[in-house]
Amino acid sequence: MQDIISDINEYCQNHSTIFDPVLLDIERATFLRTLAPRMLSGQLQGSLLTMISKIKQPKNILEIGTFTGYSAICLAHGLDPKGTLITIECDAENALIASEFISLSGFADSIHLMVGDAKSIIPKLDIIFDLVFIDADKEAYSQYFDLVIDKCSSGALILADNVLWSGKILDEKKDKKTSLIDEFNKKIHHDTRVENVILPVRDGINVIRKI
Repeated sequence: MQDIISDINEYCQNHSTIFDPVLLDIERATFLRTLAPRMLSGQLQGSLLTMISKIKQPKNILEIGTFTGYSAICLAHGLDPKGTLITIECDAENALIASEFISLSGFADSIHLMVGDAKSIIPKLDIIFDLVFIDADKEAYSQYFDLVIDKCSSGALILADNVLWSGKILDEKKDKKTSLIDEFNKKIHHDTRVENVILPVRDGINVIRKI
């Protein structure tokens, strides 16, 4: 069964548009210069992020967890020409790599990279967002959601990554991190301010729409 899933993912990737050649350079650099290259969004998920952003055409985007800049650049492709993408990264070394590629991406004037703790930065942002991508420490997903929901416009999309956690979300006996992700998914499902659908793309994306 796992082989079939792997083959299907490969087929989907091979038959999906690559929106930006700089993403291949980011992928190479991530594998060479970071200790956890698996954190990279990758082509299939990146293409999905770009497609969602292009459909939504957001004026303002917030990304929580920049890593090496791959997903920020994917999201920027759908940004309104006068829009802004704020991306927050807590790790200075990752932020340095991201800044290098953002400067080469053609979106340097639109993407604003902030280094620090998102939980401290977000409350200070006086911006209404049309699209939010959450891909930082999984233990804080619920807190991030609480921080951004009132900063989102009606109809805004909040995308939360890694919500299937390598399938461990189905384990009867869950470890602490998996339990917190499960609690987040349940919280979203029962929040009357939003509607959602979980997509089994890569490690799972919870697509949340503010009503």
